[in-house]
Parts: sequence; C-alpha cells; structure tokens
Amino acid sequence: MEYKHLLIEKRDDHIAIVTFNRPDQLNTLNSTLMSEIETLTEEFQKDTETRVVIFTGAGKHFSGGADLKEQRAPSSLLEQTRAKQIGPRMIRKIFMMDQITIAAINGGALGGGACIVSACDFRIGEENCMAGFPESRLGMNLSWVAVPLVVHLIGPTFAKEMIILGKNNDAQTLVKWGFLSEIVPRERLLERAIEMAKDYVKMPPIPAQMIKKSINHIIGALDQAIMHMDADQHSLTMTTEDLREGIAAFFGKRKGNYKGN
Repeated sequence: MEYKHLLIEKRDDHIAIVTFNRPDQLNTLNSTLMSEIETLTEEFQKDTETRVVIFTGAGKHFSGGADLKEQRAPSSLLEQTRAKQIGPRMIRKIFMMDQITIAAINGGALGGGACIVSACDFRIGEENCMAGFPESRLGMNLSWVAVPLVVHLIGPTFAKEMIILGKNNDAQTLVKWGFLSEIVPRERLLERAIEMAKDYVKMPPIPAQMIKKSINHIIGALDQAIMHMDADQHSLTMTTEDLREGIAAFFGKRKGNYKGN
C-alpha cells in the first residue's frame, strides 16, 4: 500500500523504520495519518520477516500530537463518539504489535506523539528531545488510553507530575523518570536505535514475541476495565469554557485563565 504521510523502509536485516512524514506540520496526527498508522500495524501483523520496528519523525520533531487545526464538519454526538475512537484504537494497535518496537525521539513528542512513544517497547531520545502531555493545559483530560501506559512506565508520582502539569519535559528529566532508556547525540539517534534493534533481531523471534505479549498482558490486565471511560471524559471536557480558553491561549501564545467551568 502507498502511504501519504508515512515513509516505510524495510531493511534486509529484519528491521523496519517507520517515519512520520508531515514535517511542515510538525508531524501532527491528522485523521489520515492515524488511519495510515492503523493500516500499517495491520500489515505488520501479516509480516513475519520484520522483527523490530523503529518509529521516528521526519524533520525537527517526532510528533506534535493531534492536529488541532484539522477542520471537522459538524456531526451528531454519535458520529463524534465514533470519530474519537481512532486515537485509542491506534495506540492499542501499536502497543499490541507482535514486533519489538522502538521509538527514536527527535525533537518533541507531545500529546498524541507522546502516547505513541508510550505504547512502544523502548524509547531512545536525542539529547535535546522533549516529551509531554499538554492536554491538561488546554483544558482536557489525557485520553487515547495513555494514562495507564505512562503509569506503568514511570510510576504514579512521576505520572501525575507529567500528566497534570502538562510540561514539556527535557531529556534528562525523562531519563531520570525512566521514560527514556538512554540519550544520544542527535546525529547518532537512528544509528543507536538500529544497534538496539539488532540485539533483538538476534533473538529467536517466537519466544521474544511471546515474552513481549505476556509482559504487556501482565502490566495491562486491568487497563481496559477502566479506560473505556477516557473518551467519555474527553467528550465532557470538550464542552467546557476552560477548553475554549485553553485552545485560545495555545494559539494566542499566552497563559490560560481557567475558572473550572
């Protein structure tokens, strides 16, 4: 399949490199790109040659998150509810990929971009990278089933700090928290990700993939029992005055004035 916003390089060493390719839009996640990521995970499900998949971004940044500029036509509440399912569905499909997944984080991984990073098995960052969830500063909850992923990665204390404050956290902070496994110079980012990938390629693929699946099921056993509600929470926050203020403050490059309405 040909993709509009993805570059896929399948190497002859069982490694694939997937690059988000909207650099002029900071690789923000519009509906087309998210649909392409979903389709790609389904293609990898049929691919028994690829053992490790590396995700990265074209240009300066990994991904700036959901595309807030994407215009959506007015629709019914039911249609809006269905449309909101694409984000969490995409994250689940990345999390459940059979292949080992590595996020090579260049620049910023924010919002939905950080959700993708959280769904990968391993995370390497270049020395000036940053990651964060700005949703709370915009007046909305963190959805896309990402809350448990972050808690599993860095524990409840750091997860609360990362998600509630909505800061862009630098590479050193992310390593301290355990969000990143290591930091490398930008020019070595992809090279180091491939080095890591080769370690896993050397392993027998059946037990490696079974172990990955078992660990994911262990840590995520209760996630779906509670995270069905995050889309409903998002629908609620989308009706608030604080959300409208948050979006206006974001595009106006100013601090928001939130009143709890």
